[in-house]
Amino acid sequence: MITLAIDSSAKTASAAVMKDGKIVSSSFINAGLTHSETLLPLIKNTVDECKIRISDIDCFAVCNGPGSFTGIRIGVATVKGLAFANNSKCCGVSTLEAIAYNFADCTNRIVCAVMDARRNQFYNALFKIENSKVIRLCEDRAIAFEDLKKELNSYTDCPITVAGDGADLFCSQLDDESNISKAEENKKFQSGEGAALCSAGKEMCDSFSLMPVYLRMSQAERELKLKKAD
Repeated sequence: MITLAIDSSAKTASAAVMKDGKIVSSSFINAGLTHSETLLPLIKNTVDECKIRISDIDCFAVCNGPGSFTGIRIGVATVKGLAFANNSKCCGVSTLEAIAYNFADCTNRIVCAVMDARRNQFYNALFKIENSKVIRLCEDRAIAFEDLKKELNSYTDCPITVAGDGADLFCSQLDDESNISKAEENKKFQSGEGAALCSAGKEMCDSFSLMPVYLRMSQAERELKLKKAD
């Protein structure tokens, strides 16, 4: 089983190839360039590294949300196109859960995955890492800083690692919570590797059924709703 997994849900872009549960090739870029410029070359380089062809891939996985509306659309559209041309299966995975899989090889802890959702909120989910298994503790959500901080303070018996592209912002607002720490740079961001590991055992779909998961309306949709209300 060969899986190509990609992430373009925020500023970073990444891709990974997993063969029979093992990551065999991965690429990551955080250069501030648009995903429309970087994603396809990144995929090509990742696939070429392990000397396979796109037609060899059995499943295309993608972080389909939450995250940047534009980034998610680009990632999902790219995977839909590759899978359709190849008549392959797809798998959409939670960006937040993919972040948690960066820590699947770590000792027992709670991973607080956070992405900047703007408007004083974070996209968030909590996961327990226990005996190399990732256990979801809550659904993906948009949550205010104070509410999430209060919830984290209830976990007093386990170290908490904050990860994701919102980790810097979230941790900068904390007081001196001794059991909460920010992830190391090499594990902080969502990645193709995390998406690939997360996709193992998940339900697959065809390219037509793969859809983005936004959690809330875009700014344009909110403004349109307000205009209609007026």
